[in-house]
Amino acid sequence: MPTKSQDRRKVRLSRALGIPLTPKAARYLEKRPYAPGEHGRTKRRADSDYAVRLKEKQRLREQYGIREKQLRIVFNEARRTQGLTGENLVELLEMRLDALVLRAGFARTTAQARQLVVHRHIMVDGHLVDRPSFRVKPGQLIHVKPRSEGTEPFQVAAAGGHAEVLPPLPGYLEVELDKLQARLVRRPKRAEVPVTAEVQLVVEYYAAR
Repeated sequence: MPTKSQDRRKVRLSRALGIPLTPKAARYLEKRPYAPGEHGRTKRRADSDYAVRLKEKQRLREQYGIREKQLRIVFNEARRTQGLTGENLVELLEMRLDALVLRAGFARTTAQARQLVVHRHIMVDGHLVDRPSFRVKPGQLIHVKPRSEGTEPFQVAAAGGHAEVLPPLPGYLEVELDKLQARLVRRPKRAEVPVTAEVQLVVEYYAAR
């Protein structure tokens, strides 16, 4: 479970980036979308082009909960892959195991999904995988370890307990939530991926560095 200080950090970060990073942050932003204090509602000066690109990169990175080095590695792979770099970037990030554990409804937040993987509760095609960055291939089955299925967090998930805070199930996943199983049926397409990011600005940020 996240600590109060971690919750506060996510709320502050969500407000700065203009996107809810956790269900709790979403409630705070809905109630008060501006910063606290007397200057919270004042109009800010326009950001520079660099600041706009940096913010967009930060938005993408925080939605996947990854470090800068990890994002840079995936960006370089996306640039080498045929097609549009920005779209490739999101599609490759979306094939991370922790991202798909979240999309499938096994977890409530990105941080929780990562924790489930690291603590060895998640299997891919019958093999335990404890790396959140593991790249799931189309056709592979993601499922909860049998010994973990009966624990409270997974019982909540199996009953659809996270549905109210998660986006609709994307078309690239087939999920049997009651069995705690999900299959990546094909590579995700950028338009289907439920993340908020102007990917061209992210590409421009890295191109300028």
